[in-house]
Amino acid sequence: MPNNNSIWSKNFVLLLLSNAMLWLAFEMLTPTLPLYVEGMGGSPAQIGLIIGILTIAAMVVRLFTGSLTNFLNKKHILIISMLVCMLATGNYILSTGLILLFIFRVVHGLGFGAATVFYATVAAENLPPKRLGEGMGYFGIGESVCLSIGPVLGIAMLNMFDFKGLFMVSALISLLAALLILALRSKPSQDKGRAKNQSRSISLKVIEKKVLPQSLLMLINGIIFGGVITFIPIFAKQQGISNVAWFFFISAIVGVVVRILCGKYYDLKGPVFVLVPTGLCLMLGMLLIAFCPSMLILNIAGVFYGIGQSSVFSALLAWTISLAETENRESAMSSFLNSFDLGAGGGSFLLGFFVQATSYQAMYILLAAMAAAYVLLTVYYANRQKPLSTAGSVSE
Repeated sequence: MPNNNSIWSKNFVLLLLSNAMLWLAFEMLTPTLPLYVEGMGGSPAQIGLIIGILTIAAMVVRLFTGSLTNFLNKKHILIISMLVCMLATGNYILSTGLILLFIFRVVHGLGFGAATVFYATVAAENLPPKRLGEGMGYFGIGESVCLSIGPVLGIAMLNMFDFKGLFMVSALISLLAALLILALRSKPSQDKGRAKNQSRSISLKVIEKKVLPQSLLMLINGIIFGGVITFIPIFAKQQGISNVAWFFFISAIVGVVVRILCGKYYDLKGPVFVLVPTGLCLMLGMLLIAFCPSMLILNIAGVFYGIGQSSVFSALLAWTISLAETENRESAMSSFLNSFDLGAGGGSFLLGFFVQATSYQAMYILLAAMAAAYVLLTVYYANRQKPLSTAGSVSE
């Protein structure tokens, strides 16, 4: 661990920038890759399969991330993961058919899934324990910014060049991310002696029991996220609201500010003092959407949604890490991230059936009720769980 109380060590800055590049390269493909698949003659169902298989591959590889450190240190795993992302992205243009593109997406998902786990755990291990919430809040800002500008940059690259130029730029960004990780300064792990005695085997771990409550909370958060990101444009159109982009822009800007403030407050007061009020904001945001009569109300809902969604993710992330021993952090992060992906993907699917049976308004009322349940569960779990007194070691 760092010997002082500063967040901004060289390692942490490198990890923040490299993680941001991972997301920038990924988000550049979000609005553009479906166009590439369509140009290859893909049907809507095939487009959905090729886009979605990355998430499935990422979820699968995360089940094994707890075992990867039996073979390599975390720095090397991160470098390999980013190189896998680079090679997969660069090879998209070589796809002669949808089957080959599908294979490259699976490979990309394997690299992306492993990288998202190890970026978070290694970043946490390079933070002072007493400033974990604040540090992870800062760490998420780079990701949030790239989530906003990545699609815009991807479209600009496509218009300026072509798909080949787009894929090459995305691959180059992934390579730069790997080079930044190469510059990390490794530190001896406190668990190094124990690790040497471990059997070098790969084991599957679906859930880390110690962070099962946080994974459940993240599952609920993922369902709410999926309901918003998937159905807001359609619901807004039904309400006669044409420019829904402002909702997402406002929520993203608010989220960047809130991550910093909530991170500091998390360190001072603990998870319940952050997650309860912001969870109530999330609930209010859902209710405002449900009864939204105008763009103004929708944008106000975006403020409350931005407060709730961004703070929930960063504070729950810090809480999850604080509960896991160093050797179990990768499994804890796997449970955390997979719960969110399962909620966002599976939740959207199930909510679609709910909307068919009821209405969009009823769905957002349901999501508000889920946010209320999330708040109650947070209070319950916070009174039963205590974080570890010390954070783990770093890098190895």
